[in-house]
Amino acid sequence: MQPYKEDELIERLRDPATQRGAFAQVVAMYSEKLYWQIRTMVLVHDDADDILQNTFLKAWANIDYFRGDAKLSTWLYKITVNECLTFLSKQRSMNNVSIDDTDVFLLERLKGDDYFDGDSVQLKLQEAILTLPEKQRLVFNMKYFDEMKYEEMSEALGTSVGALKASYHHAVKKIEKYLTKDI
Repeated sequence: MQPYKEDELIERLRDPATQRGAFAQVVAMYSEKLYWQIRTMVLVHDDADDILQNTFLKAWANIDYFRGDAKLSTWLYKITVNECLTFLSKQRSMNNVSIDDTDVFLLERLKGDDYFDGDSVQLKLQEAILTLPEKQRLVFNMKYFDEMKYEEMSEALGTSVGALKASYHHAVKKIEKYLTKDI
């Protein structure tokens, strides 16, 4: 694959003659990164796979509306986050869980996931992360697992850098407290 130049790729996405090939390049470039972003939110491989597919379907359906105001990756992250939040909302509804409760149903699904090969420590970390409010969990995952810069998160989530830093700080404190409560 040739080196990535966003402005050239966007031009190809805007041209009906090259749009399909350019979008295939987008899928190839971003699939793995988006998959892992989704996986940190929903934990289960099959769910992450479905959400990734929905993300790209939505991106393809709306590619003509991409204005290029933000980076392509930011636009895709925004779609990904919205797809994850929609999925989690549906899961909570199906499991009769309020938005204020912890998403322990995700932990139960993770334990049954054939693709999860983590140990008890990783399971305990996931359990701690699931105690966080949804938005805080999202910020924690983006910063901790994806090593995303606050500026990128700010664009993708439409939240100030200061609020994101505070959210991450609170998330880390809550996770530390959860992990050390029995020590």
